[in-house]
Amino acid sequence: MRIWTHFPERIPRLQHVYLEGEATPRRLISARVQGEIAVLRLEGIETREQAESLRGRVVRIDLEQAAPLAEDEYYHFQLLGLKVVDESGHPLGELVEIIETGANDVYVVRGERGEILLPALRSVILEVDLERGVMVVRPPLYYEETEP
Repeated sequence: MRIWTHFPERIPRLQHVYLEGEATPRRLISARVQGEIAVLRLEGIETREQAESLRGRVVRIDLEQAAPLAEDEYYHFQLLGLKVVDESGHPLGELVEIIETGANDVYVVRGERGEILLPALRSVILEVDLERGVMVVRPPLYYEETEP
């Protein structure tokens, strides 16, 4: 699998993983990291043909197996799908993509008025409330509330 995590060294220590489209986890028998990819041996996958049939599927883990994050840090899966509002409460849309630029992530918010790109900076991202599913932001560029 291609590695998307920032903590690839943790992959061989995982107990189980979820394959996209499956509700039941599969036990991880073994794993090794080779550069940008990881080779996994999963319970119930015995042949090359079975493994090939899984090509393109996303592999996920339980949050309790994930590396701990500092305060005000979030995993992408926690942020994707959040409703985004400005500090006055006006809806801007939904966080649909996160672009990793190297300096800071950029959040892609898509709403009725189009797409907004927001840098993931403390001065822009004011609050993340995972329980309510809302992100409060201060867009860096002035925008004027207009009727659609």
